Amino acid sequence: MPQNKKTIKRPVQSQASDSDKSQVGRRAFIKKAWWGLGAVAGLEVIWAFASFLSPRRKLENANVSSIKTVGNIANLAKGSVTPFRSGQFYLVRLEDGGLLALSLKCTHLACSVSWDAAGKQFVCPCHASQFDMTGNVINPPAPRALDYYPVIVEQGIVKVDIGKAMKRKAFEKGQAWYEG
Repeated sequence: MPQNKKTIKRPVQSQASDSDKSQVGRRAFIKKAWWGLGAVAGLEVIWAFASFLSPRRKLENANVSSIKTVGNIANLAKGSVTPFRSGQFYLVRLEDGGLLALSLKCTHLACSVSWDAAGKQFVCPCHASQFDMTGNVINPPAPRALDYYPVIVEQGIVKVDIGKAMKRKAFEKGQAWYEG
């Protein structure tokens, strides 16, 4: 005779094993780590954007002189253009003997212009703006003449104050240094 055993069915409780618990913990950790890394990256982007938009800090009390000594005026031939890349300017000796220090930066998008001796003009490689020997615009898109720097001549020694570029629409004789 078979014995009738009553089996009591109990609901199966899902017991998570230790390895399952650690899986959930790892997933939560990785999710939180990604959120943290995303937040750090977002803060870096905000910082870079704010740094780009904020004005440059002026170095006050810096031991850097804004006066660049060029050399003896007797060594500069009339009608010549001499580049001073470290000073970020060209020194132009005009045909009438005047001295003019022109900025290397194009007034369109601040690309560095180069002197074309054959064409006797400054040329911007970015958008083909052209300037004459005095910095006036020959061919746009540059909106105005090249900026200039004040020239100082003391006892025959030429110096250029590159502390601040002077903006201008066109060349005027008063922008150049003349003897006398």
